[in-house]
Amino acid sequence: MEINGVKVLPGEEKKIDVNIARLPSHSAIDISITVCRAKDPGPTLLLMGGLHGDEINGSEIVRRIIQKDLHIPKVGTIICIPIINVYGFIHFSRYVPDGKDVNRSFPGNKNGSLAARMAYYLTKDILPLIDYGLDFHTGGADRTNYPQIRCVMKDERNVELAKAFHAPFTLDSKFRPKSLRQTANKSGKKILVYEGGESSRFDEYAIKEGINGAIRLMHHLGMTDDYVTPDYQNLVIKNSSWVRARKSGIFLSEVISGQPIKKNQVLGSINDPFGGFKSKVTATANGYVIGLNHNPIVHEGDALMHIGVIK
Repeated sequence: MEINGVKVLPGEEKKIDVNIARLPSHSAIDISITVCRAKDPGPTLLLMGGLHGDEINGSEIVRRIIQKDLHIPKVGTIICIPIINVYGFIHFSRYVPDGKDVNRSFPGNKNGSLAARMAYYLTKDILPLIDYGLDFHTGGADRTNYPQIRCVMKDERNVELAKAFHAPFTLDSKFRPKSLRQTANKSGKKILVYEGGESSRFDEYAIKEGINGAIRLMHHLGMTDDYVTPDYQNLVIKNSSWVRARKSGIFLSEVISGQPIKKNQVLGSINDPFGGFKSKVTATANGYVIGLNHNPIVHEGDALMHIGVIK
């Protein structure tokens, strides 16, 4: 296997820095990649975080996997990239300098914007090497996501991999246009998206479940003898909906992320900051809170929580 001109032979582990761009300050934007190959052949698994720079739970999941030597396979190869969007990571931002989203820039362009160049590198130099991938994300814009795997349920191989990961929730999620997952699928590569926690905040439960799920997937692929037995049932969510604010004001939630809810249950209230009104927020269906807005200041139409619908 060769990455950026560096050969990694069976039985070797190497750290490889790849220069993507250079800022006006002459600061280099480098992606650090750890490649670990077993002596025996097997599948190649990509573990990556930080595609959105402020989603630090994913970066921490991959970092801990490397630190604890969980990335050393007994067969095959594991490629770890803790931080894709280095610029966003150091600037607490989802985006790159031009405001573009790397995960809406695939397959990319080698002469394009920084987001397009990052996407192009992954498309041309990393995706052809892998068989499977885990792309670790969090909620954005002050919203937390309860640990969940997102995949296209009509793809039997994706369903098999999601069951092996065994997150608390598995969501049937269509491909987003110009995303890594969509581009990988066109090349026959299976990538699952893990969502857990919120941007710019560590969530130990989400980090732990991301690591445990990765171990279970590695075990399923025959890459490790380790296994972490889950203490919960994996629930498959085929439909979901957002509860949105009907008024502007201060949102006070009465539920927590991951909690089961019933139709017509009071989920919280939106309050006039000057004491003029209190408007109840109720559930429109039975289900689970799989995403929750942590920003109490809301405007009419803002997303308050994401409900995984149980029919």
